[in-house]
Amino acid sequence: MARRPRASTERLDSSDALSCTTSARKYYRAMKSRWALAGVLVVALTLMGCRSAIYSAYEKVGVYKRDLLKKRVIAARNEEKAAGEQFKDALTRLRELYGSQGTALEKTYNHLKGEYDDAVSRAEAVHKRVRDMETVANDLFIEWEKEIGQISSTAMQSSSRQQLRQTRDRYEDMHSALKRAERSMDPVLVKLRDHVLYLKHNLNAQAIASLKGESAAIQNDIARLIDDMNQSIQKADSFIKEMEAQK
Repeated sequence: MARRPRASTERLDSSDALSCTTSARKYYRAMKSRWALAGVLVVALTLMGCRSAIYSAYEKVGVYKRDLLKKRVIAARNEEKAAGEQFKDALTRLRELYGSQGTALEKTYNHLKGEYDDAVSRAEAVHKRVRDMETVANDLFIEWEKEIGQISSTAMQSSSRQQLRQTRDRYEDMHSALKRAERSMDPVLVKLRDHVLYLKHNLNAQAIASLKGESAAIQNDIARLIDDMNQSIQKADSFIKEMEAQK
């Protein structure tokens, strides 16, 4: 029997977050202050129901939570790679700015401002991808644990539980590295923003000279951030390979 095409999964993937978010926003707008807690519960239940419908739709085309987790890990890894490149570009622009003089200052500043804005967007995308990954991982492990209890064979239960434990341990190792890199982005962005805002109104050689100490510090911070990102990307690559090897 011919397999059903997977193209439909891409349509599901592009629309699932939108449909959930739209539903949540409708409930959120309807909230009043005295009904805030009830509203939050309604939103949570709505999203849970929405995810269940999405998972069911995926399963009908042969895509299960395990497949979705791999997909989300790849998406988070790729987004982090892009963010790492963006922070490298910001670092390059920062170094150029502190080596510029005269009329080149404004042009170089504008380049730095653009790189900062792009870095903010990339960081937001990483945060979203990580949340998506965490949601699927949590749902997968809950489902897996529940279904182990439905297995009548003690030997099969034991084997499945061991595989769950190993998968969860590998995931947590990868997740910890990814969260460490994710948390490192925001302090760097704050320092970059400080430089951009200060120089916006003090774009002259004297101001540049006064910030050289701060510049050295933020360059070191960006370098450490990129190292953290590279380590988490390696962990993600290993996790993806291990998932593929288990098929």
